[in-house]
Amino acid sequence: MIGEQTPLPASDGHGAPLLPVQEATEGTQSTVSFTMKSILTLQNFYVLLGPFFTLVICLFVKLEPPNSQKMLGVAAWVFTWWITQAVPLPVTSLCPLFLFPIFGIASADSVAHSYMNDLVTLILGSFILALAVERYNVHRRLALNVTLLFCTDPLNPALLLLGLCATIFLVSMWMLNVPTAVMMMSVAMGMLQRLPPMEEQSEEMRKFCKAVILTVVYATPIGGMSTLTGTGVNLIISGMWNLFPEGKAISFNTWFFFGFPAALLILICFWCIICLLYLPKGTSRTLSSYLGKVHLRRDLQDLGPTTFAEKMVMSISGLLIILWMTRRITDDIPGWGVLFHGLVGDGCVSVMVAVLLFIIPNMKREGEKLMSWNDCKKLPWNLVLLLGAGFAIADGVQSSGLADVLSGILNCLQDIPHTVIVPAVCVICSIITEFISSNAATVTLLVPLLYQIAITMHVHPLMLIIPGGIATEFAFWLPTSTPSNALGIASGHIEIKDMLKVGVPLKVAGIVVLSLLMPSLGTIVFEINNDTQQLIFF
Repeated sequence: MIGEQTPLPASDGHGAPLLPVQEATEGTQSTVSFTMKSILTLQNFYVLLGPFFTLVICLFVKLEPPNSQKMLGVAAWVFTWWITQAVPLPVTSLCPLFLFPIFGIASADSVAHSYMNDLVTLILGSFILALAVERYNVHRRLALNVTLLFCTDPLNPALLLLGLCATIFLVSMWMLNVPTAVMMMSVAMGMLQRLPPMEEQSEEMRKFCKAVILTVVYATPIGGMSTLTGTGVNLIISGMWNLFPEGKAISFNTWFFFGFPAALLILICFWCIICLLYLPKGTSRTLSSYLGKVHLRRDLQDLGPTTFAEKMVMSISGLLIILWMTRRITDDIPGWGVLFHGLVGDGCVSVMVAVLLFIIPNMKREGEKLMSWNDCKKLPWNLVLLLGAGFAIADGVQSSGLADVLSGILNCLQDIPHTVIVPAVCVICSIITEFISSNAATVTLLVPLLYQIAITMHVHPLMLIIPGGIATEFAFWLPTSTPSNALGIASGHIEIKDMLKVGVPLKVAGIVVLSLLMPSLGTIVFEINNDTQQLIFF
């Protein structure tokens, strides 16, 4: 019965030891020990580190105006959590929503506006379209068709890799890097499955496998550099630039006219590097019996004829690209956007086209549309929140007066020769990004600083922001730097030494390309005036 106690049995005439009590004590000690171990972790230390830095700055760092001191403290908190990943990246990105009002930097309403603007809608609309491409296997059909163009008889491995480079480059131009890497890795692995098992492969075959995987790993971020929607880094650069006093909106085609030639040159450099390092003589003879046009055509036939849904997704994608490219061509040649008095942005177009996917039927099942809301569960809300946090911080740096404080601190940079500043910025940014696992977080941290450096040196800010921002995408060395790098290592075909062997010369090539193109092509595309251009060259 409830409330009754069962007497403890005796043993050899002696009272039984209080084992239950002892076990309870041990259990309590174990619980306490477990609790202390769970509290005293490196992760919890990182959690406390952010507020600690804020407290130190607010107590001991004296800046004028007072809001600049608070802004520095908040930025230290957010950046510490971003870098250490004390809490998930999207959760850290929510912090400005309560930190800014609490510290009196900005109202809750004004901070919330940073989390939903035209650039954020641009990424949402374009990602919905990317999900439609993935759903109907449009990317796989495109990959096989493009690769087939470069596949010759007899087999030329260098041309085959060039076809794979071109395919990944084209897909990554319109989709974010992570989904592109995942989808194209499946295409690459399907190609490699035709080869014998790894333990039975010759040296030439193993090197070719490495080359294919490295092509997916590196062609993905290179393709993403070419368009405004190719990666979140480009969107953050554009969005933050709009917040600065000199900022003028960077349209889709403006970015494309600079980003595409730069990315194409870097891709060619990569292809040359990969062919030199991983395609020894005799590779063609070794692979000819396993890879060729016959195999690619067979895979293409397995996909079946092009369906109505695929045709519509490709048509809508083409429509979106045309609308982006023609909304505003140049200042002298206005696009169709002038019909709406400049009120329509790239984000409006992106969302409008995405809505069509929920209206047009897919002709597979009655009443079923090309996309349903259930298909949108994979929308990149983490990137959306990161973009919003970046815009909020950039706006706070300007409105709090912290920008002026940073400008005064950086006055020592006035004596640095202008001819070396672009390469130096590219080198520094490309190295920093190796150790912060999010390129988007890296560029969010660096863009306000690059802006102040440029103002201090009397250089147009875009001369540093564009190459420095793009250089944060040169995370080519470590498997932890980007998800596509980790995906390559997980394939089992490459090791860290392979990434270093290709990543080091590729990073150098990227820095050289940006250092040459920004003072030449960049000044024309971004309409940087002649006085600033002379400062860069002389």
